[in-house]
Amino acid sequence: MAAITLDLPDELADRLRSLSDRLPSILELGLRELDASSVISFSGAADILELLASLPTPEEVLALEPSPQLQTRTSELLYKSRTAGLSPAEEAEWQHHQFVEHLVRLAKATAGLKLAAAMTRDIPRGAASMSMAP
Repeated sequence: MAAITLDLPDELADRLRSLSDRLPSILELGLRELDASSVISFSGAADILELLASLPTPEEVLALEPSPQLQTRTSELLYKSRTAGLSPAEEAEWQHHQFVEHLVRLAKATAGLKLAAAMTRDIPRGAASMSMAP
């Protein structure tokens, strides 16, 4: 393990003293965030997030599909993670893709529940017990 000496503002140094046992993790997370901020190819998810932010109808949510650009990049990252491994920046990008996918799944699940509830309300009373026999 290497030792590093830093000159820090007093206030920051005081905050870090109480976290000295977690300092390596804090630095690692900070470096990952820094690497992630330089990732350009995450832009394909912006369209999805903008659509979700527009409060779409349940039908629009269920029809949501990733752009070809986003699908291609996700496939590239998945392949690389299984073969050569991901760089820290790519790992951060992969985590962002997984988070967006999680949000879309939640939105689709909620949309499906809303549509099912609407269909249940639209079924006339007694319709479920009606017979199809002549």
